Amino acid sequence: MHVTAAPTVDGGALLSVEGLKAHLFTPAGVVRAVDGVSFSLAERETLCIVGESGCGKSMTALAIMGLLPEPAGRIVEGRIALAGEGDLAGLPEARLRAIRGNVVSMIFQEPMSSLNPVFEIGYQVAEVILQHRRISRREAEQQAVDMLRTVGIPSPERRAHAYPHQLSGGMRQRVMIAIALACRPRLMLADEPTTALDVTIQAQILDLMNRLKEEVGTAIVLITHNMGVVAEMAQRVCVMYAGVVVEEADVEPLFEEPLHPYTRGLLGSIPRPDRRQPRRARLHTIPGSVPNLRADWRGCRFADRCSEVMDVCRRVEPPLAVPEGKAPGHKVRCWLHLPTPMGA
Repeated sequence: MHVTAAPTVDGGALLSVEGLKAHLFTPAGVVRAVDGVSFSLAERETLCIVGESGCGKSMTALAIMGLLPEPAGRIVEGRIALAGEGDLAGLPEARLRAIRGNVVSMIFQEPMSSLNPVFEIGYQVAEVILQHRRISRREAEQQAVDMLRTVGIPSPERRAHAYPHQLSGGMRQRVMIAIALACRPRLMLADEPTTALDVTIQAQILDLMNRLKEEVGTAIVLITHNMGVVAEMAQRVCVMYAGVVVEEADVEPLFEEPLHPYTRGLLGSIPRPDRRQPRRARLHTIPGSVPNLRADWRGCRFADRCSEVMDVCRRVEPPLAVPEGKAPGHKVRCWLHLPTPMGA
């Protein structure tokens, strides 16, 4: 069987992450939260990073932003290449501050903990603009109101004087999107932007992100554990497990023919209303839990939870590669689809 090695960096991409390792150095040991992640993102593309809690999704985004928790978090290996800016992992903090919110922005998971409770929301949007644009405060405040209007906040002139606690969860998330897009960044990272919102508000936020992507031209890395959100938003998908990417593909091939057992488990856990199925049919579950990220790996990281595990899986970790007969962009880290190494 012929296997094509997975390319790690696309020279024409907006963002290229290559062999990224971001570890947390704790008294209990080294947590390998991100342990060799590679992917690329094109202009105006939405890439979803999906997986269970504790798989390294959020830590990947924080590493890209240069916001790993201090003093424990550290990038120990790899490159984060942003077109026109070079390797973000090697930039001084002053340059990173100039890039954050301007070229790259992030929507955090919980807006109530991200917004400052003692400042009006219009002031907080305007502050981002003033940090990166040489304009007067009056102009920045007007642009802030315009941005609140763009993200669908009613009566933006009045709401600009509201405090975060005076807004609903959906409105606070819209404010976070307004802050993230205030300077029209080339890249936006969104970490579970619809968590804790009801289904109707979730749909509105996702529609808003799609519309603004087309209007502003921003590329999006969307982090989620919700495969329904993936189907709605993504052009491409990276499935993460225990700090590594276990499968990467365009969204349609991933849903039509998932290769990795973990990906199949995630897709199998989606509720599918079907009159032909019994009303009380149980959802598929993946047994076990995400392993301890302080472990020294030997073999496949999913082996202990996999129903198709083989002997080689426990002894040799598979590479992320393109199996024979698959599209060049469909990569998987699984011995079920890759040739067994000599002597294994």
